[in-house]
Amino acid sequence: MTTIHAYAAHKPGGLLEPFTYEAGELGPEEVEVNVEYCGICHSDLSMLNNDWEITEYPFVPGHEVIGTVAAIGSKVATVKPGQRVGIGWIGETCGTCQYCRTGDPNLCSSATPVVMRPHGGFANQVRAHQNWVIPIPAALASEGVSPLLCGGATVFNAIVQCGVKSTDHVGVIGLGGLGHMAVAFLAAWGCEVTVFSSSSHKASQAKALGAAHFFDSRDSAALANLADSLDFILSTVNVNLPWNDYLAALSKKGRLHFAGVAPPLNDISVFELLMGQKTLGSSPDANPFTITQMLGFACQHHIQADVEVWPIAQVNAAITKLKTEKPAGRIVLAL
Repeated sequence: MTTIHAYAAHKPGGLLEPFTYEAGELGPEEVEVNVEYCGICHSDLSMLNNDWEITEYPFVPGHEVIGTVAAIGSKVATVKPGQRVGIGWIGETCGTCQYCRTGDPNLCSSATPVVMRPHGGFANQVRAHQNWVIPIPAALASEGVSPLLCGGATVFNAIVQCGVKSTDHVGVIGLGGLGHMAVAFLAAWGCEVTVFSSSSHKASQAKALGAAHFFDSRDSAALANLADSLDFILSTVNVNLPWNDYLAALSKKGRLHFAGVAPPLNDISVFELLMGQKTLGSSPDANPFTITQMLGFACQHHIQADVEVWPIAQVNAAITKLKTEKPAGRIVLAL
């Protein structure tokens, strides 16, 4: 039996307030983690506001957890007490469906977010199934690796699933929390990277991350000059853009791929897809193997998220900043 001290909202969009709950007995395959850092993700905001109509209150956000193992269940064989670990979006999957059994547990229809088991990582402790508790390499700093557990894993998974090659010319739409990690990964992958952003002041950041080119994301004239030149475009934004202009910028057999939750797409030209044999796609967070692969790649290429670290006591101010100021990197809470 563990008493966990957290920050919870009691209604949609409510302020986070100190909240205590009893976690009950540790399950045989569960891991209890002492939280040191936890990133704030836009998915936390969506859950906080009940945008997806699945949130139960009181609600404790937090699914980019870095900490040390406090206790393990009797059947846990993957981690040990005291080991530094991370937990991302998923806290548990069924283990028996075709996706779990064939290496794609992130596609499990019964996947439970860590924020619903029953509560997330804006707390001194959190629990998850051993399969989703990921050892963290010593070379990675805790605060910088925290956002990789969700945001970083999402964009890295897209690169892996889509078979992006080092010789590809790729576009990244958006240079925020997801986009800046995508640029860093793709540049290290060996790709020629073009960034599209509505924030012109981010051009220098894009170049520092390894991008070769930078354009205004709504500049149709610039997109027209890129016609038939990009092998892969990864969108990391949650706004509608002139998607047919982006489809035209793709080379034949190119792919426009969406990471994260995007709004319904406006007026996609099936003719453009058909004539160029182009594709639209999307992908979720990664499976544990791909997350581990991503962490190894991050070690090799010295990649971590650009972060602002806030104390957990200022969580509401940090959330307000994420909502209103669109920070260039990620906000991480220190417990």
